[in-house]
Amino acid sequence: MKKLPIGIQSFEAIRSEDHYYVDKTSFVKKLADAGKYYFLSRPRRFGKSLFLDTLHQAFLGKKTLFKGLYLENHWKWDTSHPVIHISFGSGVFRSPEDLSLKMESILMDIREEHGISYEKRSPNDRFMEAIVRISRKTEKKVVVLIDEYDKPILDRIHDQAMASLMREELKNFYAVLKDADAHLKFVFITGVSKFSKVSLFSGLNHLQDITLNDAYATLCGYTEEELHQVFSDRMQGLDPENLRSWYNGYSWLGEKVYNPFAILNALQTRQIRNYWFETATPSFLIAILKKNNFHSFDMENVQATSAILDSFDIDLISPETLLFQTGYLTIKGVRQIGLLTQYTLGYPNMEVKSALNDSLTIYFIDAIRPRETSRAPLYESLLKGDPDILRDHFHALLAAIPHDWYRKNNIHAYEGHYASVFYSYLASMGLDITPEERTNKGGIDLSLRMEDKVYLFEFKMAEDARAAEAALEQIRNRGYHVKYKAEGKKIYAIGMAFSGKERNLSGFCWEILP
Repeated sequence: MKKLPIGIQSFEAIRSEDHYYVDKTSFVKKLADAGKYYFLSRPRRFGKSLFLDTLHQAFLGKKTLFKGLYLENHWKWDTSHPVIHISFGSGVFRSPEDLSLKMESILMDIREEHGISYEKRSPNDRFMEAIVRISRKTEKKVVVLIDEYDKPILDRIHDQAMASLMREELKNFYAVLKDADAHLKFVFITGVSKFSKVSLFSGLNHLQDITLNDAYATLCGYTEEELHQVFSDRMQGLDPENLRSWYNGYSWLGEKVYNPFAILNALQTRQIRNYWFETATPSFLIAILKKNNFHSFDMENVQATSAILDSFDIDLISPETLLFQTGYLTIKGVRQIGLLTQYTLGYPNMEVKSALNDSLTIYFIDAIRPRETSRAPLYESLLKGDPDILRDHFHALLAAIPHDWYRKNNIHAYEGHYASVFYSYLASMGLDITPEERTNKGGIDLSLRMEDKVYLFEFKMAEDARAAEAALEQIRNRGYHVKYKAEGKKIYAIGMAFSGKERNLSGFCWEILP
């Protein structure tokens, strides 16, 4: 078997060291033929850096690396161009001084690689010098590739003032591209977030944003067909439906794709688990969700417009924008309402759903013992059909939420807070749960499907324990359960009431419905 290219960002390394490779070189041809300035936003670990290096090697004219690939017979190999390849991906940027040092390091590497010298002092002026001098030296136009263009800003995004300083430094640096137009052959910029042209790329009016262009929807990530064609030997003995539900599902208005980092790790270990989330979910993301009162169960069905998805603003960070651009949500549906485009967003797959909710659970309940020791018995209670055990463990989990969580806010008074904790804990275990599932009789707060059972939950906010009985009666009287009878599973109806005063359950009751 060939080697799996896990984490490898070098096209040359993959092609020269007998790795599997999913041929994305047709996009190189398409981009070069269709324009000059491009921007692409994709989540981390999605193959952006590898594609940039593919562009790099193609423009250098390294035909041997493309043997057997689409581009071998669809590229002018007798013509090459010098390439300036910049990446802000390494290290952590804590201040504008760190960014200046990085820029200086990048410019020194460019000087050494291309055999030029600088007369000016500032990074912006030297960047311009580099482009002009390399172009004049080679008598060819220059290709500029910029990877992780936004990382210096994202590293300080929790500090608005510092992030703004980073943005201004980068804006001045990228402004060079406008004045260097006569010396440029091709420009491609990638990152995780999508800042507006005004805030970072002022003057680059011809910068084509291909983030939501369906023609480039599969440029990063693997399609279902690509997975089975390229990795057929590695797929032997694995459940394709399981792999699909855990790692496929990302959509940018085209065919759905797999997260390459996650699926490659799954093929390597032959285990279904979280790989993309091995690095912790940023606490900043959690803080934004809390600040905006954005409940975890809301993420199953988020409605957003183009204005929300289109750009990221340091001064006003929308949780929908942040979740979408960082890959925690993806496009599930699109509809046109007059001139307005409305997107439905949701979790792309089980990996994201379980791992993000695991991070939220850790944030809710930082005490590791009650949080982790409840998982196995709670799961067993659902398998056996014993909701009383579920009640006891959830009561203990709510009791473990630190008092500080409720300081300077009144979230304890809202049903959504308790429902979020309950939903996130179950979702973190990889269970098949659906919030606010619609029936022809109305909406049920939460449904949970097991192999031979269905659990229906209705929540109430009340100090009186009898509110749980009213919630149970609502399920029964409104016939929420009728929809599930066709599944042939035992149906459990559970009413839960929450006390704002006690910050815990005030009532819990259940029954098996006929």
